[in-house]
Amino acid sequence: MHHQHASIRGIVFGSLCGLVFMASTTTAQTGGFQIPGQLPSPNAAGSASRSSAAPDGIRIGGCIVQFNYKTKLPSKADGQLTELNVEEGQLIKKGDIIGLVDTKQAELTLELKRREEVVAKIKAQDHINYRDAIATEKIARAEAKAYEELFDQSAAPFWEMRKKQAEADRAQLRIELAELNEKSAMAEYMVKQAETELANHEIQMRTIRADFDAFVENRFAQLGEWVQRGSPIVEVVQMDELRVEGAVDALSYGREIRRGQAVKIYITVGGTDDAPVTEEFDATLDYISTELDLKQAHRIWAKIKNRKSGNDWLIKPGMEAVMYVSVTP
Repeated sequence: MHHQHASIRGIVFGSLCGLVFMASTTTAQTGGFQIPGQLPSPNAAGSASRSSAAPDGIRIGGCIVQFNYKTKLPSKADGQLTELNVEEGQLIKKGDIIGLVDTKQAELTLELKRREEVVAKIKAQDHINYRDAIATEKIARAEAKAYEELFDQSAAPFWEMRKKQAEADRAQLRIELAELNEKSAMAEYMVKQAETELANHEIQMRTIRADFDAFVENRFAQLGEWVQRGSPIVEVVQMDELRVEGAVDALSYGREIRRGQAVKIYITVGGTDDAPVTEEFDATLDYISTELDLKQAHRIWAKIKNRKSGNDWLIKPGMEAVMYVSVTP
């Protein structure tokens, strides 16, 4: 009887141990499932795998947020920096004037060219010589015809008639000369217009403008400093649109990934390693490199529209991300 009770206790103890082992195994197997508000845990950095949790698709870990545009705006002319309107950390709009390189001489040149253009325009619109040449030709032609009639009546000598005919022909040449002078005056006017545009372009070259909505990352020049053509004035970065870059194994997934495919992107914006806080973005795969790197992977990236968090941007370059590429069966 004693042995029978001991056997029953052994069976119960063994069953309990088995349940504990199964529970621990189940916990280990489900530990990688996505938890709301957390970034899906990556495999090795840059690796791609089939996602076993939502969303479906090819999972690309180890992605990094990068600048879409990061530009050093240079001076396009030599001269003193007479105006500088930005500071580091300032937000600027496309077309905003960042600075001016001494425009005094360029403005005087522009005014001179405008006045020369006015003079050339007056000459191009002057038809007096042409109208005078036409009137003179009519008189000379009538006079030559009169002398021809007198010569037919033997009332005028032959050479006098020929002289009047030559004067009429000369008057016709004066008309053609007047037409040529008008064309030359119009051409001169067009040259002056081009010179005015060139002078105006010189002023625009001395005006440093923002090419896109941007954030002033660095300022290199100082107000009043002499700058040279090509020397950087400020460094600006685009923050309203960024790109998320990653690498996908070409041998395993190269034929399944194409430009234009829908992607879901999860970007870590805070939290801890154990409980990261992420933001989700829907995007389109914009780029796949044709060249493979040393790990036999394609470089890929997708653009995302950034979001504001108060007065600051939510997403910053350098943040880690995971990308899911949707694959159509």
